[in-house]
Amino acid sequence: MENSKKQTNGVIYGLNDKPPFFESFFAALQHVLAVFVGIITPPLIICHAFGLDINDTSYIISMSLVISGVATFIQVRKFGPVGSGLLSIQGTSFTFLGPIIAAGMATIKGGGSPTDALAVVFGVALVGSFIEMILSRFLEYAKKIITPLVTGIVVTLIGLTLVKVGIISMGGGFGAIKDGSFASFQNLALSFSVMFIIIFLNRVNNKHLRMSSIFIGLAIGYIASIMMGLIDFSKLSSLDAVTIPRPLKYGFDFTWGAFIPIAIIYLITAIESIGDLTATSEVSGEPIEGKVYFDRIKGGVLGDGVNSFIAAIFNTFPNTTFSQNNGVIQLTGVASRYVGYFIAAILLVFGLFPIVGGVFKIMPEPVLGGATIVLFGTVAAAGIRIISSTKIDRRAMIILAVSLSMGLGVTLVPDILKNMPEIIKNIFSSGISTGGIFAIFLNILLPRSK
Repeated sequence: MENSKKQTNGVIYGLNDKPPFFESFFAALQHVLAVFVGIITPPLIICHAFGLDINDTSYIISMSLVISGVATFIQVRKFGPVGSGLLSIQGTSFTFLGPIIAAGMATIKGGGSPTDALAVVFGVALVGSFIEMILSRFLEYAKKIITPLVTGIVVTLIGLTLVKVGIISMGGGFGAIKDGSFASFQNLALSFSVMFIIIFLNRVNNKHLRMSSIFIGLAIGYIASIMMGLIDFSKLSSLDAVTIPRPLKYGFDFTWGAFIPIAIIYLITAIESIGDLTATSEVSGEPIEGKVYFDRIKGGVLGDGVNSFIAAIFNTFPNTTFSQNNGVIQLTGVASRYVGYFIAAILLVFGLFPIVGGVFKIMPEPVLGGATIVLFGTVAAAGIRIISSTKIDRRAMIILAVSLSMGLGVTLVPDILKNMPEIIKNIFSSGISTGGIFAIFLNILLPRSK
């Protein structure tokens, strides 16, 4: 029965099979290529937004790769109740970008340094990770509150509120605004070139090109920047040869205003992880119902929380399961968690050498902007797709209308809160937290249609 299911799913090596060394290594390389840009892009965007120098940026990117390796090992190896035991790859979550940038920028605008901003972000991410750990024990109840409609609204708001960050990067970033080169022809030409390369590669029939579209787009933009003399490799000379992980290097701080939106995102990512893990189980030829399945789901979500806790301790951002690896499993037919050990080792090795992060730090912002504007738009589109998967009756329409209006409203006109008490300002200053809170409460309070 198990073999017939594997054949139906096109699985060559099942979950507990052990492929030969070279087959395992090359399958692992394809997984790493699929997730590499996804792991390093969130820290790169956050570091640019906070104005961090090349040494700090390189260090944080290195830690993102190291922790992704450690987190992947925990997920695939499974330690007691922690981990799914599936070939489930962990990486830095895009979903937290909006509230993290908002929390850090609020700290900087309040007179804090970029290091103070990192202390706040890592502090609230660490405390928030316990939400996901606790939630993993009560998933059957959480799914009744955090419905696809609520999830879709929050994911849509994440994408829409991040679009401004992507557009600023396309124009050259905050540095270009200061020196007057913002939105120059050169900046826009670079960013639009990268964007159109990614769009074109996404529409070709070759699966390998589609899966590597962002990587290829950034690589071509990077090479073009070198030819235009926009990249200064001399900055890499100040980097250390090897990264030494240092717990809480940037300190620890906590504010409720930063915590509330991040807490909501932890709830959302827990539900998203259920979908990712279910898909991984399905493409691996494993059950998607019953006790074995549900234990794996609970272990995977608990693993998300534990790994995000470890990430905050070691100076990087919350981790989550990556869905793009399910495509690699389908493409290669290799669902063996043994391959996950190779993936973890490759990510760990990449992360130990700061030059990997440094090379990406000196990439011109318009190149990054050309890719991120597509990614952020994709996040918003994914949210719309989640919403469209539910029945949009009058009740759903009201929840959707009010939540999106309030979430976008406070983003576009933040002064609406200027006369409110400080605690209200802190909670509702983020469009994601505002829209998410309205969606959750309206979903609980409004009577369901008969």
